[in-house]
Amino acid sequence: MEKIRYELDPYNRLILNKAGRKGRLTKFRKVLDGRFRIDRNNTLSYHVKAPLSGKKNIPHQIRLKGEWKLTDDHDLRLTLDKEGRETLGDKITLRGEMLEAGRNSLLFAVSTKTRENTRLTYVLELGGSWKADKNNRLTFHVKKEKGRHDILTFKGAWEINKDHQIIYNYEKAALIRKKKELHTLTFKGHWDIRDKCRISYVLSGRTDSAFDFKTSAGVFRDNYIKYELGIGLTGRKEPVKRAVTLFGRWKLKKGTGLTFEVEYGAKKVQKIVFGAEAKLTDKDTILFKLRNDTGARDIGASLELSHRILKGDGEAFVRLLRSGRESAIYAGAAWRW
Repeated sequence: MEKIRYELDPYNRLILNKAGRKGRLTKFRKVLDGRFRIDRNNTLSYHVKAPLSGKKNIPHQIRLKGEWKLTDDHDLRLTLDKEGRETLGDKITLRGEMLEAGRNSLLFAVSTKTRENTRLTYVLELGGSWKADKNNRLTFHVKKEKGRHDILTFKGAWEINKDHQIIYNYEKAALIRKKKELHTLTFKGHWDIRDKCRISYVLSGRTDSAFDFKTSAGVFRDNYIKYELGIGLTGRKEPVKRAVTLFGRWKLKKGTGLTFEVEYGAKKVQKIVFGAEAKLTDKDTILFKLRNDTGARDIGASLELSHRILKGDGEAFVRLLRSGRESAIYAGAAWRW
């Protein structure tokens, strides 16, 4: 079997080295004019237009199967499978820019140069789901065949912008100019609270893409919710601290429960829904012991509110509490009043 080593040139063009060497001599290398594509199983292939040197026995499409990773410089790397090949451990590193984080995708822009010396940029799309790892870092699980997946780990610390959205900033050198540029990846979603000592950032209710972050106990007040957490980074002894502070307003609505409304910019409001056991205090306030939206789990938090901020259905709720017929009332999807 003829040994083949795959490499990329500085313009993201595939090189075939049929001697299996690193290929310092031109006669061992074939630079192929073409572009990469990714199919629905996230298998990478290279579609060849024409070889730039040595035109014999070159296929029109080369499939490259392997394991996806994200490099420290935020490029996509595919470590090729050894199956059916004499060489192994080849790594194809696509140099480019992450364009967009979708609810179940990652878009990556790749620049190249044609045989006519024309520069062009095209976009590759990886499909999968977004999750947080045990260190509260952002990861993308790349969908593979037979239910398998590869994991891209974003090794830097994420931040939160003024619209309560998660953003990820990274610096990298441009492909040609080599000058470092700042890139920002914005995750469009909303915050949710489902478990004790966890807060989630949900990209879409129609997929399983959600960052479930481990936190300390939450602080709940009349106009904000606050959680503190740490992001564990390689090479750092102490985690990078982050405070998630959501400003909004509380409402109580029959058939829904206790909700906290957060504005995410452009007047887009998203509700965090809670179940809660409520009772009046001797200070004429209402003490809520909070549960998740279905009431199935205690989230380990309580909230004390003045009855004055609860209007509409909340007024009827307060009147029932004042009547003394029950010491506590459950507020949630299934009301007991």
